[in-house]
Formats: sequence, C-alpha cells, structure tokens
Amino acid sequence: MSGGPVTVPDIEQTRAAKPRKGTAGGVSDPRSLQVVRVIVAVIIIIWLIPTVGLLITSLRTQGAIESSGWWTVFGSLFDTSQWTLTNYQEVLTSGGFDSAFVNTLIVAVPSTVMPITMAAFAAYAFSWMEFKGRYFLFVFVVALLVVPLQVALIPILRLYAGGPEFDVSFLSGIAGALTGYDVERVTTGIPLTLNGTFLGVWLAHMGFGLPLAIYLLRNFMGSLPSELIESARIDGADHFAIFRRLIIPLSVPALASFAIFQFLWVFNDFLVALVFLGETQDVRVLTIALNALNGQRGEAWHLLTAGAFISMVLPLVVFFSLQRYFVRGLTAGAVKG
Repeated sequence: MSGGPVTVPDIEQTRAAKPRKGTAGGVSDPRSLQVVRVIVAVIIIIWLIPTVGLLITSLRTQGAIESSGWWTVFGSLFDTSQWTLTNYQEVLTSGGFDSAFVNTLIVAVPSTVMPITMAAFAAYAFSWMEFKGRYFLFVFVVALLVVPLQVALIPILRLYAGGPEFDVSFLSGIAGALTGYDVERVTTGIPLTLNGTFLGVWLAHMGFGLPLAIYLLRNFMGSLPSELIESARIDGADHFAIFRRLIIPLSVPALASFAIFQFLWVFNDFLVALVFLGETQDVRVLTIALNALNGQRGEAWHLLTAGAFISMVLPLVVFFSLQRYFVRGLTAGAVKG
C-alpha cells in the first residue's frame, strides 16, 4: 500500500478557523465587541438618568426642589443643607400608606397565582391532550392578546354592578297569568356586587393576564421532548400525574417568567385598581396612594418621589430573586433542538 505524504493540519489554524460557541456573526471581533459594549453602556445610561433624577429629588428639601433642577446638585454635592430624609419619614408616617401597601399585596399575589394556575392546566391541554377544536381554541386565545384592556373596562364594570341580565320575554304570558298583570317584558339574571371588592379586581386581572400566560406556557410545554411524556404514559401515569410530577417541575423557568411579568404589571397598575376598587382608604392600592401624595395641585413632588422609590423596593426584590429563570423562560420553545 503506497500513497503520498500525509498532511497534518495545523492545530492553531484549525482552532482559529472554527468559530467559538456563541461568537458567530462577528461578535468575536474585538472592534465589533467594543461597539456592542458602547451601545449597551449608552442604553444603560439613558435608562438610569430618570431613576437617578428621581432618587436625587427624593432626597432634597421641598425648597431646593422648587428653586432648582436635580442636576444642579452636582455643583454643590457636599452641601448638606439641600439633603434630607424627611420626605421618606413623612411618606412612611402619612395615614394610609402602610395599608395601601398591604392592599397592593392582597391584590397582586392572588392576581399572579390565579392566572398562572389556570394557564398551566390550559397550556398542558393545548400541548399534550387530543380533543376537537384544540387548535381553533388556541388561536382564539392568542387573538385575545390584541384586545385593548380599556375596551373591556366599561362592560365588566356594568357586569360587576348588576350582574348578567337575560331577556326571557317569551315567558311573559306565563308571568301575566301568574301575577294577573299585563306583562310585556321579562328579564332574569344573577345579581353581582363586585365593584369595590378584591374579588372583582382579582377576576379582572386574571382575565386580562390569561391569554399571555396560556401563550407563553403552551409554547414552553409544547417544546418539551415527547419521549418523556410517552415514557410516563407507558409507566401508567395519567394526565394529572404527568402534569404534576413531570410538566410542572420542568416548566419552572416559564412559570417564573410569567410570574415576574404579571406581578410587576399588577403591582404597578393604576387604571384597573382605580376602576374596580376605587379610592377609598380601606381598599386603595399603592399607586392610588402615590397619586394622592402628590396633592390636589401636584405640589408635593418631594413626597411623590420618595413614595415612588419606596414602592420600587418589592418589585426589584421579586425581579432579582427570579432573574435566573427569566431569560430561560422567555427563550424556551423559541427554537427546536
């Protein structure tokens, strides 16, 4: 057996020619990487400027806020006469702010748990259960994402005020015979008094959050390997056992991602809480209390900024505690393999 000389490829050239994982598209180029870093830094600075201004304003006296802008403090940064913690003390001791914080938790926690629970069951059904109209129903649920929230407020408000009403005028003859009166129109319904109650705002937030939750969770659960589901079925597991012991533990990233979205949305919500709960002190939430802090003429900026920073603490804790699941939950199901 004969042949020519065997050429051994240069190891360094081979390593250089083979792109590293995650560096395709020119990101490994130092100049491109530097441009990306500069762009990210600029975006971060733009996002941080309002937050820094809010923080500085919350620590200044009312007179300093009214006489000059927050950026002027950098010229006399160590002038202690312009700094104060009185704004935070006044907000924390003002009547109703602590109860508003508790009311916000009473609204936010169930409004996050309820849609996640229902959406998880629905997403599993859309992903792994065979029934007629499955795809049509899923398309209908996705279509609900384009319905503006504001469009549904008035109909739901009227429903909460009196309940659903049905026209059963075809029974007018029977009603007239029983009562002895000339009855032209007969209506029936279920009386509801949900306005100003926590149950009403829970149901509203659950209805508004369910389409997105079902969409995200269905995409995640549908991307799970079918071999796992088939193996569980061979072992004799029913749908509920598969859902509880297999799907839920694997879907923690997606569940945590939606939990972040829903909790932050409900915690920072003003419109839905104002419409369905109102401004009474026993049920008002934090955003409505912050609006009241600003005064009738918008003159209490020093209190509004301090209250806003206090209200940011809990959402930041929730976000950073679930951050490791956030990206995984959003990108799961986006690609196969």
